Amino acid sequence: MAATRRPGRNHLFVPGPTNIPDRVQRAMIVPSEDHRSVDFPTLTKPLFEETKAVFGSKDGTIFLFPASGTGIWESALTNTLHRGDKVLTSRFGQFSHLWIDMAQRLGLNVIVQEEEWGTGANPQRIEEALRADTNHEIKAVMTVHNETATGVTSDIGAVRKAIDAAGHPALLFVDGVSSIGSLPFYADEWKVDCAIAGSQKGLMLPAGLGVICVSQKALKAAESSSGPNDRLAHVYFDWADHQKQNGAGYFPYTPALPLLYGLREALACLREEGLENVYHRHAVLAEATRQAVAAWGLKTCAKEAKWNSDTVTAILVPEGVDAAAIIKHAFVRYNLALGAGLSQVAGKVFRIGHVGDLNELSLLGAIAGAEMAMLDNGVKVQPGSGVAAASSYLRENPLAKS
Repeated sequence: MAATRRPGRNHLFVPGPTNIPDRVQRAMIVPSEDHRSVDFPTLTKPLFEETKAVFGSKDGTIFLFPASGTGIWESALTNTLHRGDKVLTSRFGQFSHLWIDMAQRLGLNVIVQEEEWGTGANPQRIEEALRADTNHEIKAVMTVHNETATGVTSDIGAVRKAIDAAGHPALLFVDGVSSIGSLPFYADEWKVDCAIAGSQKGLMLPAGLGVICVSQKALKAAESSSGPNDRLAHVYFDWADHQKQNGAGYFPYTPALPLLYGLREALACLREEGLENVYHRHAVLAEATRQAVAAWGLKTCAKEAKWNSDTVTAILVPEGVDAAAIIKHAFVRYNLALGAGLSQVAGKVFRIGHVGDLNELSLLGAIAGAEMAMLDNGVKVQPGSGVAAASSYLRENPLAKS
């Protein structure tokens, strides 16, 4: 009779959902309680303030929704824009594509700058488009900070400089779902008007809690009803409903209670490690992964080093090899979950997520498993080469800065 149980744990190395720390899991085991009680704000009110830190913000307003990052995309668009408004965005991966699709389906006029997959947002092209928009018809610039489909990180600071250089008043919306809590993010410094995060990545929680950090400029846009076009409809994602209740520590509808307790503990984890150490740890683990890829004689999907993501590496397989077969084999044979290639890169890449709660030995297990899965599927790599390269780098580069 075939075995129905695999010994050991599943090794989760997709770029989200990520591994949940044991202490965070324990924090979420709570009984149901009255979310209208006089005690409830002792949990919630600190969350609205403490969550700002992972966004690099002191001036923003935090909204917490029982939703995924996709819901928070919709929240940003529908609270601030009107039907037919022009928005400018770059398409360079599956998630930038999906945000474009949502904006179009909501009734926005989306100006798309196509970029090669493996690259990111082009600040020069953004500046040129905004300079040409002399009547300021473009109401927002939408940018994905970290495109997990291709393992690419865009320079949001440069995008902000481009907007300012053009002297344009457009709002700046940034998808930070796979970057916030893992990569340096400075919402106030970059003047990000809507910064979007999901609980299942850098925040090390299960999926289901959407987080948005909103600037004062975006709040004013949400309050305005002027304009030639109709406001986009929004009910569940209405910020105004939250503003009426959040100040006192409550929500306009039933919150995701265990996730709020988990968020409190996850924020404590990040605070104790120190955000600068968190960013440094992700950078070291990412470079170790890239060292392994180079030792295998393979290439990443990112076209240049400047695009490299520190939360996920997308690895191109040799011509004639099916990356999906490697991913399936890794899961079935070695109990290792690797990220699949999406859309244009489906079957061409497999992805190693190195985001959230992990350390050197965790990563080396993923590299070893990926190496074995490739060898089993006919990819001619030197056995042990990736692990050797990564371990050498990790021995010389501690995960903690101090």
